[in-house]
Amino acid sequence: MVIGIDIGSTTTKVAAIMPDKEIIRIKTRAIDAITSATGAFGKLIVENHFSLDSIKKINITGVGAARITDNLFGIKTNRVGEMTAIGTGGKYLAKKDRIIISNIGTGTAIIEVDGSKINHLGGTGVGGGTIIGLSKIMLGTTDFDTIMQYASKGSINNVDLLIGDIADTNISFLDKEFTASNFGKMLDIAGKEDLAMGIFNLTYQVIAMVSVFAAKSKNNDTVVVTGKGSNNPIGQNILKRVSRVHKINFEFPADAEYATAIGAALSV
Repeated sequence: MVIGIDIGSTTTKVAAIMPDKEIIRIKTRAIDAITSATGAFGKLIVENHFSLDSIKKINITGVGAARITDNLFGIKTNRVGEMTAIGTGGKYLAKKDRIIISNIGTGTAIIEVDGSKINHLGGTGVGGGTIIGLSKIMLGTTDFDTIMQYASKGSINNVDLLIGDIADTNISFLDKEFTASNFGKMLDIAGKEDLAMGIFNLTYQVIAMVSVFAAKSKNNDTVVVTGKGSNNPIGQNILKRVSRVHKINFEFPADAEYATAIGAALSV
């Protein structure tokens, strides 16, 4: 068995690749990288009744991997570059050899996979951290479930300036319901629900457009969305709307949240 550990800024994810290629997934949260990594590893071992001698090696990645300089629990521990892990995991989940990956975590990384080549194209600081930070100031909460509940009841029409607000017809290929300016309207009646929806719209539209430009620059029509922000239903709807307009296909594979941990396990 090989174990991949993705030690993020807020969450650590573990993927165990079994001899029969079954993948077992675990995630935990902790204050520091070492506590998070060892806690997630211990949870995997205890809950699945694994023995330490059944583990061939551990591959670690993510922003917290640098904090771990020795082998974990006496097991050979390798360090895998995060972009390599994202590309490897995204390719495995998508089952395609040529894709663009948009990995949504605290920020967003954009990766190109072309056969065996993995290329980090760049990204944006806009991501899950943006949602939490803006919500703290604008909504008075950092609880993600609460933010989601607000947004599910919100109206973007009370917050964003739409093309239909400034033009009588569509502009180029953009219809009247498309955003002209995020938070460009801000009606006095806008409540927390509307603000929450505005935060999601801003975040995922930025991610969508960065992904679209990356895909088009590489003559690719597929963006595979991975990372914690990949399974957000509100975010997915925003990405799909941009997808239809720009003719770029956004895909959301199963287990996309664990892509980096899976990629780490499959590396080296």
